[in-house]
Amino acid sequence: MAKAATIHRLRTRRHARVRVKVSGTPERPRLSVFRSNRHIVAQVIDDVAGHTIAAASTVEAPLRAGATGNVAAAEEVGRLVAARAREKGVSKVVFDRGGSRYHGRVAALADAAREAGLEF
Repeated sequence: MAKAATIHRLRTRRHARVRVKVSGTPERPRLSVFRSNRHIVAQVIDDVAGHTIAAASTVEAPLRAGATGNVAAAEEVGRLVAARAREKGVSKVVFDRGGSRYHGRVAALADAAREAGLEF
């Protein structure tokens, strides 16, 4: 249990360092990514107003049918959150990796969101 708590604490500290520099505005909201062992969640957030503009997750019924903790699922979440953000009129975002390293599922989500039309 101590190792899991340490890993969580370190990720939280890294995320806090990132959040000092990265903030979402109405013109350029923040694309926040949370990765757990089983799922991945992406949200487009306007930090000034304090509300979520668009979100997608592997917890949702359409994405939950297959495997949820792999790169393919992360790519699908990236495409889905980008499509939902584009519907709301958002085309430019700032990326927040949530304290995770930029590789694997986090990088796959970012690349899929870029391909679907988000600029960052």
